[in-house]
Amino acid sequence: MEIVKMGIIGVGNMGSTHSLSIIEGRVPGMTLTAVADRDAARRDWAKEKLPDSVKIFEEGDDLIESGLCDAVIVATPHYQHPVLAIKAMGKGLHVMCEKPAGVFTKAVREMNEVAAKSDVTFAMMFNQRTNCVFRKMKEMVSSGKYGQIKRVNWIITDWYRAQSYYDSGAWRATWAGEGGGVLLNQCPHNLDLLQWICGMPDKVTAFCHEGKWHHIEVEDDVTAYLEYPNGATGVFVTTTGDAPGTNRFEVTLEKAKIVCENKKGEEGFTLSVYELEVSEREHCFSTPYGFMPPKGDWVSVETDGENPQHIGVLAAFADHILHGGPLVAKGEEGINGLTLSNAMHLSSWLGKTVTLPIDEDLFLEKLQEKVASSKVKVGGSVHFDTQGTY
Repeated sequence: MEIVKMGIIGVGNMGSTHSLSIIEGRVPGMTLTAVADRDAARRDWAKEKLPDSVKIFEEGDDLIESGLCDAVIVATPHYQHPVLAIKAMGKGLHVMCEKPAGVFTKAVREMNEVAAKSDVTFAMMFNQRTNCVFRKMKEMVSSGKYGQIKRVNWIITDWYRAQSYYDSGAWRATWAGEGGGVLLNQCPHNLDLLQWICGMPDKVTAFCHEGKWHHIEVEDDVTAYLEYPNGATGVFVTTTGDAPGTNRFEVTLEKAKIVCENKKGEEGFTLSVYELEVSEREHCFSTPYGFMPPKGDWVSVETDGENPQHIGVLAAFADHILHGGPLVAKGEEGINGLTLSNAMHLSSWLGKTVTLPIDEDLFLEKLQEKVASSKVKVGGSVHFDTQGTY
C-alpha cells in the first residue's frame, strides 16, 4: 500500500472539514475515495464539493461493505461511534474515531476489545494533543522534575452557546440524540487532556445542572471535584452559559505551578511556570518561619511552536498504517476521558461520590432512564441490546 484510501462516515461539520483537507492534498499519504451521510442535504454538499471520483453513500454500512476504502473516519452522532467502528474493524478497515469515543463506556470497552483482536490501526481524533502548549505541559508533569501533583484546577467556561444553537437541530442537547450536554459535546478534548497530563482520579463528586441556562434536557453547567490516588485533588468547572468565559488550567506540583490560560482577545494559550527553589514538602517541615512560603520565581517556557491539529492527527494515522509511525492518540485511550464524563454524570444522578472504575451497568441503566424521557427519538426509537450497544 502506497497511499491510504479513506472513507468518511458523516460529513457534517467535522467530516466535511476532514474531506476538504484530504482532497486538497493537505494530508500526506491519504486520498478520499468515499463518503456517507444519512442527511440528503449533506450528500448534496458532497456532490457539489467533492470530486466525481469520490463515491457517495447514504449508509455507513454500505461504505464499509463497498471495498473502496482501506480506512474510515467515523464522524457521526455519538452513539454510533462504537457501532460503526466495530463494523469497520470486522471488515479489516483501519478506524479513526471522532470524539467522543462513545456515550457510555460499556460500548467503548466492547469497541476496544474488538480492536485488540483485530489487525487494524485504531486511533482517536484527539487533535488538542498536537498543541505545543499541552504537549509541553505533559512533558513537564511527566518528567518528575517538579515532584508529584498536589492540585489540579481547570475552569473552562468559554464554551458559550445561545439558545439558537440548541434549537438548530432536534437531536441537539437531548439524551437520545447526543447522550449528554457540555461534557459530551464540548469537553471531550479537555477531559482527554486532563487525564493525559494529570492521570486518572479514583474518586469523582460532581454536580451536573441540566437545562440551567438554556431550554435543554442535558447538562449545561458542571462542577466536579476529583481525588487522585496519591492524595492530590482537582476541580473541573465548565458551562455553555457564561459570558465572558474563562479558560485556565493550573497544575500545582511539589516544586512548581504550571499555568495554561487562553490569550486575552486572541486565539491560543499562554504557558507559564513558577519554579520553587526547594520542594514545598521539604520546606514545610524544615523552615522555622511559619508564614514564609518557599522562594521561587516565574521562568520562561519554550515550546516547539507546532500545532498541526486535525491534519497532524490524520497524517500520523496514515503514516502509522503505511510505515508504522506513532499515532497521536491510540483508539483505546478514548475510554479514559469518557470514563470521567460518565463518572460525573453518575455522581450527579446518584447525588454521591463515585469510585473509578464506575459501575458501567448502573450508568447504562440510569442513561436508559434519561433516554426514555428524552423529547426526541432518533430513528423513531432508541434501544440498547444486551451488550449495551446502541
